[in-house]
Amino acid sequence: MMHLVLGGARSGKSRFAEQCARDSGKTLFYIATAEARDGEMQTRIAHHREQRGAAWQLREEPLLLSGAMAELDAPGHCLLVDCLTLWLSNCLAAGRWEELRATLLDTLPQLAADVVLVSNEVGQGVVPMGELNRRFVDESGRLHQDLATRCHRVTLVTAGLPLTLKEMNTA
Repeated sequence: MMHLVLGGARSGKSRFAEQCARDSGKTLFYIATAEARDGEMQTRIAHHREQRGAAWQLREEPLLLSGAMAELDAPGHCLLVDCLTLWLSNCLAAGRWEELRATLLDTLPQLAADVVLVSNEVGQGVVPMGELNRRFVDESGRLHQDLATRCHRVTLVTAGLPLTLKEMNTA
């Protein structure tokens, strides 16, 4: 089962995604794409770790997401990726977006594990100023559309409330 969880900043999307993963009853793997490059991000990461608890096995992978997912893949596993928009930023900065995006989209259907993908919905505001910002919003929107077609379930979280956008029976 593949589940895409979208929401704005501080919408409750990560908490919701983590609960969905716990509800799977499978061995939990948290694949974090963030890098603690400053004090504020270090505090955010520490807060997320504390909230998750000890049931999770952590894998930090800011760039080679598909490889990490393939290494952790097994039928009794649930892989939670948080978050795709940070991963997108990392890929754009490395100049490898097209390659790594294609690899992710090719890898996902081959995975036996349950997968929960968390991403920020950034396309509901005004068109941003600046070429890089516009590219980020455009690529994020394209990625979300491509993932939504591949995922069995898509949920939008706002104010901590989940709204199911897509639900396919996987049985």
